[in-house]
Amino acid sequence: MAPATPPPPRPPQNTGAALELLVHGVGGATPQEMLGDPRTVRVTGDATAAVYRRTEDAHGEKHPERYRDEPVAEAYCWSGLTSGNGSRALWLLLLPFMVVNLAHWMRPTATGRRRAVRLYGVLVRLIALSLTVLLTAAACEVALDLVAWQCAGTTDCSERRSWLGFLSSQQGGWWSQPGRRLALAATVPAALVGLLWYLSNRTWSAYESQSPLDATAADACDPDGTEEVHGPGAPDAADDPESARPVPPALSRPGFWYGRRLVSRLRAAHTAAGFLTVAAFVMGAAARHDRTIGGSVPPVFGMVIEGALVLCAGVVVWVVCRRGRSESVRDTRVDGALITYLPGSALALLALAVVHAAWSRPEWISSGSLSGETTFRLLALSQGLLVVIMALVARSLYRRAPEPRTTLYGLGGPSVAMLACALGGVMTGGVAQRVADWLDGPGTPGMGRGSVIEGPPVLLSWQASVIPVLLLLLLVPVVLLVVRTARRARRMGPDIEAEYAPEPPDPARTRRIARIRATAALTDSAPWIVGVVSAATLFLGTAAVVGSWTSGQVPGLATDGAAAPVASLAEAAQSTGSWLIGFGFILFVAGGRRAYRDASARRTIGILWDVGTFWPRAAHPFAPPCYAERAVPDLASRMSAWTATTRGRLIISGHSQGSVLAAAAVWQLPDAARRRVGLLTYGSPVERLYGRWFPSYFGAVPLLGLQRSVHCWRNLYRATDPIGGPVRLRVGPDADVDRGPLKDPQAYGRTTALPLPEPILGHSDYQADPVFAKERAALLEELGPRLPRQGEGGETLRKGQKSSGRSSG
Repeated sequence: MAPATPPPPRPPQNTGAALELLVHGVGGATPQEMLGDPRTVRVTGDATAAVYRRTEDAHGEKHPERYRDEPVAEAYCWSGLTSGNGSRALWLLLLPFMVVNLAHWMRPTATGRRRAVRLYGVLVRLIALSLTVLLTAAACEVALDLVAWQCAGTTDCSERRSWLGFLSSQQGGWWSQPGRRLALAATVPAALVGLLWYLSNRTWSAYESQSPLDATAADACDPDGTEEVHGPGAPDAADDPESARPVPPALSRPGFWYGRRLVSRLRAAHTAAGFLTVAAFVMGAAARHDRTIGGSVPPVFGMVIEGALVLCAGVVVWVVCRRGRSESVRDTRVDGALITYLPGSALALLALAVVHAAWSRPEWISSGSLSGETTFRLLALSQGLLVVIMALVARSLYRRAPEPRTTLYGLGGPSVAMLACALGGVMTGGVAQRVADWLDGPGTPGMGRGSVIEGPPVLLSWQASVIPVLLLLLLVPVVLLVVRTARRARRMGPDIEAEYAPEPPDPARTRRIARIRATAALTDSAPWIVGVVSAATLFLGTAAVVGSWTSGQVPGLATDGAAAPVASLAEAAQSTGSWLIGFGFILFVAGGRRAYRDASARRTIGILWDVGTFWPRAAHPFAPPCYAERAVPDLASRMSAWTATTRGRLIISGHSQGSVLAAAAVWQLPDAARRRVGLLTYGSPVERLYGRWFPSYFGAVPLLGLQRSVHCWRNLYRATDPIGGPVRLRVGPDADVDRGPLKDPQAYGRTTALPLPEPILGHSDYQADPVFAKERAALLEELGPRLPRQGEGGETLRKGQKSSGRSSG
């Protein structure tokens, strides 16, 4: 027997005061734009994020009779958390870290599968660790192998680069020995690792280290720190189905937006992994030389240091696998010894390796290349294997509790993790190949024709060669989407003309409306593009590893002796892929520079971070910071304080990404405050994007729980909006959350009332629709009856306020 639907909560006692808290969307907005008034005053907050009011509304609660028809308007402006500083555009270089962090939160819904959930989290964290090692290995490849080992050890190359003269093997100086060149070059990747540690620590302090409202010193629910975020307190139903008990939604847990302990642990582990990678590159070359006959340094020294490196690497992996996020309570503890000694130990081993490599070895001569080939092959194989296992675990979780709207039937997380690995490979390989081409001058590294240096690892050339093939494969789904969109637009024509009847048809206007609606629907096809790209990347990446391993040569040389068309295609793919992989990296750098100088470009790049950095850093500590760890507590604190002080009604009104923040903040409210709050969302990706990609947090079950816990909720959307959509919740004939699709444009053609053409608004200006004011008034009425109208002589109505402002960003 199905449980009875609980009766709706009674309206709270109304004191007359009503507040609308506006939250803007992606791209940011100023308080003046949001409130529709140039005169604003900051109520609470700082220069990074704050709540503002119109100057005349500063003390609106004391005069509720002035706001009988409309609530007092407040604007929460959080754009300073994401797009306020031009230097943040350089975070584009951390894009793979951000993408793999998103994969952590894309786990399918699964109740009572704690072991599988924990394994999923461990796999994502290991993939994230491999990306840190990949980035550091690429820096080592450039600085140690290409520059210090190959170019400085080759007369023809070093003579072309005067700045390498003091390292040249022909000079016979103190730095001319290969080990000392490697020791000096190791400072470059080591400095990169140190910079990543510094940025992670500084951004945590600036954006995410907000003190909890109700700090708890001990995690009573998770004393050993082994439970993951997704299932604390929920026993595995497979072990004890009778003991399974419901748990609150993850976003409502007190410690969800405070992950200091895990970020600190991961930061220590990834920093140590970076230093160990540099030490392994340095020690690998020195140890191989010492094991040769006649080496001047006993090989036992190198063996001891290598053993210590392996032991420290094991500790790093253990730390990464040991625990995930613990969110049952606000965990304010910090693993001080681990954070202090693990990176310090790795740095000490790096210093020891540098000293060992710099020891005098007069007989040592550098030739060929360092053993980076093995490193990059093992990284590629391990990443592919981890993604495959992650896909099996995700599919198993999805089969346990399938939700039809979940992206790629539960494989969204593994697909995105695969894309993160591909992005990391493209960026690191692009840097290595471009540096090799620059150092080699007119030659082509690896081809043996006029080359003066060996060049980067063969695997990087194979990976570059598959990029043109991947782009050709992508043409098929892209063409299919274009054709399907055009057909859909043509089919919409009669329905659009009927919608605006009896106005006379205008074919051009109809085609434009239909094209915008059909294009907006492409958002729902994005998961399949991601799936196709990820599957093709996994297949082609495996082929690249096999090809490089079996041939030991770049594709252009590996196909020598084959049929002429095959050899020509292989050489063309290699050269084109090398150009594309370098061009892609240059685009990243150029985009960062342009964003630093151009405010409009900075705003565009800021939108990327608004969407990509909503989630806390649970997998990669070097990812860009999570603004929601500041914004969600801000909003929850403001709503709790205002309702407790005034006992009034409150509507939190969120547009686009602001609606996601609003929903997350409502989840964090105590029951007493939530009963006085109404939720108004518009242009919201809560279900269309977040519900499909992050089903454990915004899926059907969590959203239904939010709808039942909040006093009232309305969601407005348009068919022309490529981002917002319905939340698809209907628990009764009169309890539908969605209102839409709204009419867009408001008028089909020119009318007497609207003599000029009306714009197609799409994702913006929801407040311009008359339905907005109507639904807001209905929410206020549900929260509690408004104050009775005073007599005409004593009525004091607020003049000139027709709208509560604009929250679209």
